[in-house]
Amino acid sequence: MTQKIVLVVDDEESVRQFLYDVLTEENYQVDTAVNGQQCQEKLMNLKPDVLITDIRMPEKDGFALLDYIKSTGLNTPVILMTAFGTTDVAIKAMKLGAFDYIVKPFDLDEFLNLVQRAVAQSDTIASFPQVLESVSTNGVNIIGNSVGMRQVYKDIGRVADSNATVLIQGESGTGKELVARAIHYNSSRRDKAFIKINCANLPDSLLESELFGYEKGAFTGANSYKIGKFELAHEGTIFFDEIGEISLSTQAKLLRAIQEKEFDRVGGTKTIQVDVRIIAATNRKLKQSVLEGEFREDLFFRLNVVNIEIPPLRERKEDLLPLIAHFLAKYNREFNKDVKGFSTEAVKLLKDYDWPGNVRELENLIERSIIMARGSIIIPEDIQLGTAEKKILTESVCITDLNLPLKQIVADVERRIIIKALEENNWCRTTTAKVLGINRRSLYAKMKELGIE
Repeated sequence: MTQKIVLVVDDEESVRQFLYDVLTEENYQVDTAVNGQQCQEKLMNLKPDVLITDIRMPEKDGFALLDYIKSTGLNTPVILMTAFGTTDVAIKAMKLGAFDYIVKPFDLDEFLNLVQRAVAQSDTIASFPQVLESVSTNGVNIIGNSVGMRQVYKDIGRVADSNATVLIQGESGTGKELVARAIHYNSSRRDKAFIKINCANLPDSLLESELFGYEKGAFTGANSYKIGKFELAHEGTIFFDEIGEISLSTQAKLLRAIQEKEFDRVGGTKTIQVDVRIIAATNRKLKQSVLEGEFREDLFFRLNVVNIEIPPLRERKEDLLPLIAHFLAKYNREFNKDVKGFSTEAVKLLKDYDWPGNVRELENLIERSIIMARGSIIIPEDIQLGTAEKKILTESVCITDLNLPLKQIVADVERRIIIKALEENNWCRTTTAKVLGINRRSLYAKMKELGIE
């Protein structure tokens, strides 16, 4: 592993020497400068992976040095040090493009973690394949070329131009609404309305009036008549999202509307006929709901004319990189950012995750990471996964001899866990300590106690 280069700038010799010793011990190649001018002379030849500089220095202070680096087009992350941690200093440092700033005296573990984050900006950027939008019609973009998604595209193509009712099944966040829109916009109804109703967001008392509308005076507060979703969708498509959430009483009325293509407004006496295409979606296993008496069997069969299953993201990991590239471009445009990509370690973290929230969770994570990224590359520390992304190192715990004294068994297990964690983190003790949930000093003490070199 190539040594990372750190350039330390401070007019106090004691500070320079202290940081030199600490960073050298962490396996960084360290050089120092006494002021901003000397730093400028060293920058071009040294090309450091990170610059650590004091703010208050004679001749050229830290802010002026930061401004110089930005004006010359260097991408070196800059950490500013100050003994005066005011709000103004913090705001100015970040506005000028500092990677971060830290207040003296600082916690050593916090400092080393910050350096590691900054150095990671020079890590290799993971390469992404060209994003191929497999379905792209009227703004509907579905990304993915896995076997499972190719089957979804085939199903969309086969069913789109028919009037068949479609039931889309898949976990939350897999993109059921996108598939519904793709069916509509690839059909002969594409120029008519696509009306969505989220069955999970409406109480049962409101759902009927939302679907069928109501007449004036039908209930308290009905001061005029209202057209329902079915009428609005006439000659177009109506999409029932989370259809499994509606009550049995509303299911009966919905069955009539789907089957007969007619309904009555709430409080009305006139039967209204409509021509609508029905698409429904659910994250439930409706067959199981039928067996449990929570969903009408006749409605299930009426909806399940054509069934499209969307695979969860964990079963199509080959689509992960194209999806990341798509959302990276999208949110760079939206937030006027220039995040160039993800480090290889960050991508590995994403690949190892199971994505219980599927594509929606991935999109939210990319959006948040771009907003919060401190540099041009997103690194593991910029990523906040919904569940603990650090794997417990249980595979390294294998007690081979129960006849040993308990103290020796515990020491052996501790030693193997620590070595395993060190290996997985390239023997970076700061990161290893963080993964293990202990501070750096405790890790040093344990390594010495257990004879880990």
